[in-house]
Amino acid sequence: EFTMRVMFTLVAVAVAMTVLSAQPPTPPTEPPQIKGAMPNLGRPTEASDKAPPFDFDSYFPGAWTFEWIVPESPLGPAGDIAGTTTFKAVEGKFFISDTNAKGPAGPFKIHERIAYHIENRTIVRYVTDSRGFSYMSIAPVGSDLGGFYYMYFESEPFTYKGKTLRLKENWRLTSPLNYKVSMTLSVDGGRFLNYGNPWWQKAGIK
Repeated sequence: EFTMRVMFTLVAVAVAMTVLSAQPPTPPTEPPQIKGAMPNLGRPTEASDKAPPFDFDSYFPGAWTFEWIVPESPLGPAGDIAGTTTFKAVEGKFFISDTNAKGPAGPFKIHERIAYHIENRTIVRYVTDSRGFSYMSIAPVGSDLGGFYYMYFESEPFTYKGKTLRLKENWRLTSPLNYKVSMTLSVDGGRFLNYGNPWWQKAGIK
């Protein structure tokens, strides 16, 4: 009787192992991609491969929170800025965004009118800041085969508190939930100096 129980146990174990080995392996979970990013081709990318155009309407709309440490400049004192930016689609190529922020000089708001020409991979923003200035900025939209998108904004010259200013912004869309902006500022035709590296994160993400 003991021998029969041992044999029955061995047979049951063998059957279970056979069933488990016959099941297909669980496919690895792929990280979320930016809409329009290069799909998984199942092979190494080649120089002739082209990344799809960036899908602004799928990426930006919604609320984003941000944090930003700024140096002293004609735009205001040094310190921390934090707030929320909300993007909304208007129609077709046109979007708006509204930012509510608080910095070392107090609260302020920014309204932007945005046009994205997907065929030419170009974005234009008209920025109105409640602190008392506005400007237009334009950027080509670049990408790489790794699925990252880049926007290199350059503003027109604008005047604020007697100074002629220009901003450059390098937007790096590193994931569907985060993007980083490296900003530089030129005063009265001088060289562009660091103006902080704020991060935006999709609201509600922990």
